[in-house]
Order: sequence, then C-alpha cells, then structure tokens
Amino acid sequence: MALDPPDLIRAAGAILWRPSTDGPEVVLVHRPKYDDWSFPKGKTKNGEHTLRAAVREVWEETGVWPVLGRRLSSREYEKERRPKRVDYWAATGNDGDFRPSEEVDRIEWLPLPEAEERLSYEHDADLLREFAPGPNHTTPYIVLRHTSAGDKHDWQDDDLLRPLDSRGRAEAVALAETLAGFGAARVFSSATARCMETVLPYAARMGAEIRTDWAFSMGTPMAASKEAGGRFAQLLADGVPTLVCTHGELVPDVIERACEVLGAEAPEDARLPKGGFWVLHTAGGSLVSAERHHL
Repeated sequence: MALDPPDLIRAAGAILWRPSTDGPEVVLVHRPKYDDWSFPKGKTKNGEHTLRAAVREVWEETGVWPVLGRRLSSREYEKERRPKRVDYWAATGNDGDFRPSEEVDRIEWLPLPEAEERLSYEHDADLLREFAPGPNHTTPYIVLRHTSAGDKHDWQDDDLLRPLDSRGRAEAVALAETLAGFGAARVFSSATARCMETVLPYAARMGAEIRTDWAFSMGTPMAASKEAGGRFAQLLADGVPTLVCTHGELVPDVIERACEVLGAEAPEDARLPKGGFWVLHTAGGSLVSAERHHL
C-alpha cells in the first residue's frame, strides 16, 4: 500500500441527499470567503478518523447529523501548493437545524440538474454525476477484527476469556464513535471476551443487543470448518445493517464468501489489522462499494 505524501491535506465530506417527489435532492453549501457552492466537507483534525471527520463536517456545515452510505470516489487536487485529498460518501439525514456561520452562510437543497449547474467546481460536478445513477439506498455490512488483547502466549487461562488490554479498550471506545457514522446496526460477535468487549461501547451507544455466534469464534469446530463465511452469507440475505466482530484468521473467508454471494471480485488480500474493519455496502443483493479502514 502506497504511503500518503507527508504534506498531504486530508479532508472528508458527503453528498447529503433526501428523497423528493421528483427524485433525490442534494444539499449545497455556500462559503462567503470564496463565494462558491460545493458539498459539505472539511479538513480532518489531528488523529481524527476520516469517517468521523465526514460526519462532523457535514453536521457543522449543514446542521444535519448524517448517516453515511456508499463510498464515493475521493477527489484529489492541489491546495496552496500542497496535495489535497477529500474522501466522500453518500449520506442521508433529518432536516436538521442550519445556523449560518463565517464558513457557511447559506445552504440549499436542489434537484440534481440544478445542483450540477450551481456547483462552482468541475470536480464536484463529476462527483455528483458519479452519485446520480445510484443506488442511493444501501445497506452496510461491517466486518470488524477485535482490538488489542495482549499476547496470547502470556495468557494462562482459557483463550476464550482473554480480555482486551488497556490499548484495546481505548480503541473500542474510538471505534464506537467511528462506526456510529453508518447508523444503527444489529451486532453479532464471536463468543470470546475480546470480541464482545470490542463491540460493547458501540452496542451501548446505539442501544443494540450483542448476539454471540460460535461461527465467528476461534478455537471451535465451526470456525475451523470455515462456517464463518457461510454464516455471514446468511446474514447478507436478511438485508439488515449488520456489524460482525470476529478474529483475524476468519476475516478473509468471511470477505471472500461475501463477495462470492454478492457477485463481486474478492480482494487479493482481505486481511485486517486489529481494530480494522471492512464496510460492504449492498443493494438488491449486489455489492455497491467496499471500503477497508484501520484505526
């Protein structure tokens, strides 16, 4: 994986949309400093995950708390003689409570043709044309590897009981806020302590029940027989937003089986670091977009 340039400016935003009788409308923001119209976006703060930045920036600029949907293409250009990359998602939200500020003094909800005419930059118009064909409504399926749980060789008890360490607990709290950007999801977890502790902050935040599933657990006959991928395929058939926390050894089989079921090509390397996660956005039984993240 190529490293980002050290002077890269990272930013994130979304095409925030809502349904109307004549098709979707999207929100554009007006920035008085530049007298331009664009999509809500902004720079990430130090140490801030790009998903969290996208949610925060949309909320700050529009007053709408967004729920992120499918991943859209990043836009790259030069800003003040430095490379800049903006990561984008499609997003939905309620009507919100817009309050003018020095950065954004007006917002407007516009049908797609009017929005394209109003946009000030061609790279934004290109992004809108990517969004337009849809599908707009997608269902997220998140595959999460548990966070840091120390060295298993130092744990003398049953490995099912090995807990998160202090770093892993902090990572689990950070994950709760990051994953909340995709809205509420049902939660399935390996029956191991480290997986259940990883999703506990998210479940508490979203008011979700944690359902343990032996198919996603290491050290069991079901996991050894690659039941994890088959079980995940069953969950895909439900069409319900879902978060599954499992182990690094099982992630490739889960992702490969999911791609097979969804009629998509599997990634060459589906592995995740601890605390990393895949988000598969689906619609109509097909894979719309896939994104991989780490803390």
